Amino acid sequence: MRTQVAIIGAGPAGLLLSHLLHLNGIESSVLESRSRAEIEATIRAGVLEQGSMDILNDAGVGERMRKEGALHHGIEFAFGGQRHRIDLTELTGKAITVYPQHEVIIDLVAARLAAGGQILFETSEVKLQGTDGSRPVVTFVHKGEAQHIEADFVIGCDGFHGVSRPMIPETLRQDYQRTYPFGWFGILVESAPSSDELIYAQHERGFALVSTRSPTVQRLYFQCDPKDHVDNWSDDRIWAELHGRLENNDGWKLNEGRIFQKGIIGMRSFVCAPMRAGRLFLAGDAAHIVPPTGAKGMNLAISDVKILARALDDFYKKGSEAGLDGYSEAALKRIWRAEYFSWWMTRMLHTFADASPFERQVQRAELENVVASRAMSTALAENYVGAF
Repeated sequence: MRTQVAIIGAGPAGLLLSHLLHLNGIESSVLESRSRAEIEATIRAGVLEQGSMDILNDAGVGERMRKEGALHHGIEFAFGGQRHRIDLTELTGKAITVYPQHEVIIDLVAARLAAGGQILFETSEVKLQGTDGSRPVVTFVHKGEAQHIEADFVIGCDGFHGVSRPMIPETLRQDYQRTYPFGWFGILVESAPSSDELIYAQHERGFALVSTRSPTVQRLYFQCDPKDHVDNWSDDRIWAELHGRLENNDGWKLNEGRIFQKGIIGMRSFVCAPMRAGRLFLAGDAAHIVPPTGAKGMNLAISDVKILARALDDFYKKGSEAGLDGYSEAALKRIWRAEYFSWWMTRMLHTFADASPFERQVQRAELENVVASRAMSTALAENYVGAF
């Protein structure tokens, strides 16, 4: 097979890049190790910045997001027995939409297949060759047969554990990483939402988060030991922990319901630089990971491929490689700002077991400053909605 751009990975980054290239008349093929059913059923939360919403709408894949996504104009911080609202729209003129990542994937898969795009699901033994030259090749097995694709470029959108990033030589690559000493215990609950907006709670027992999936499903998280196991947590124990961390002095109560999914996720910050070697480019989780506290993961993937799609368009239509040469620097500027914001939110809201009494008081003072100072509230809001 022959294509202009070979894309490894059918997550938000790979699928959106393929669709943006299609809109610009550029051919691509997407390889994915999982089945279509699996990627569309893997439930992951998602907060879309205003800019990400605009990109999806402009690409013609935002109709269901507009209908079913929850448009939020603010977020709340809960600590010290009180809740404090940050009015995102009043401070920035922008908003966010809570729309799960797998729903974005469903929309993008449908759009690519409707346009006749090539997505090869359930591929295995994917290997990249010749990415340092002008004719890279991707070899793989699909439906039991060994196959290969020749392309002008290979884009690695295959996540943190994919095959793409290791193809950038260690002599060229610098990996920056921090692993946090806690994780998030996440549950999905059949119940009416407990809040119209997301609640970020800081408590001496640990962080907690209230989110929504739909009018009948809540997404809730609380800080936990990343080495813990879901079997150690009965439903009664989970609810007791969430009530203790979330409820304040204003009479607000957390809605309970049937818990139908439990899981523990670890937390880390990671950046690979540069995001290019020869004709191989990285985008999304293949190049960077952020802790979910800042709600930046999917937004960074969308930002990456927007820059990359424009650079590839300039290459094919104008013969210019300036955008490709500048891709890594342009993407990393946004990535590091998001890494900072996600680290800052994580540090401010989570309980660190080794924190001294002084550090705990400073943490509380920082939260008080954020909700009391318009300047600090605005800085938080600008980063949260991506207003820069």
